[in-house]
Amino acid sequence: MAPRPRRRPRPEIEAGSASAAAVAALLFPAEAPAARDEVVAAGPSRPGEPCLVLTRRTEQVAAHKREVCLPGGALDPGESAVDAALRELDEEIGVARSELRVLGGLTPVFIPVSGFRMEPFVVAAARRPAFRVAAHEVEALIELPLARLRDRGIRGERRTQRDGEPVVIPSFEVAGERIWGATAMVLAELCALLDEIEPVP
Repeated sequence: MAPRPRRRPRPEIEAGSASAAAVAALLFPAEAPAARDEVVAAGPSRPGEPCLVLTRRTEQVAAHKREVCLPGGALDPGESAVDAALRELDEEIGVARSELRVLGGLTPVFIPVSGFRMEPFVVAAARRPAFRVAAHEVEALIELPLARLRDRGIRGERRTQRDGEPVVIPSFEVAGERIWGATAMVLAELCALLDEIEPVP
């Protein structure tokens, strides 16, 4: 799911100088969500069916405005990547660390356009959290059933130009949203791991 060709790092970013960031893929069992404007259901779900939460960022954030992302952000000084991912879940969508179990890490992704090395973690909640969004950062929550994420029919590509050269950008297309770039790469790896456990029919 990486864009082809991958973007080169900005000249001022040297090898090993990327800023550290972390994100969390939060899994939880589906329930009937409260009727709130900021929640987007990305496909039907049955009670208890595993879901994933994504956020659509606002225009007020410093980078990746209005993109659909996993909750996350830069590490604070002295903070571990997993601690940063859990802190950002609390700050962005109001899910406390005490509600969560860390299942493991996925492959870090370098993001050339913003100069971050993003470390993803998969975490789980025993029940659907009572989400509380940080309005200046999060415009909407997207609740995506894992079965929908694993549906190959939602994967697509668009062809465009970058710096005058052709580029192919793979994406997931759900509920009118396009999920691409580093987030799509993380979700593709998650799907591949789930396929090893239980292949899609």
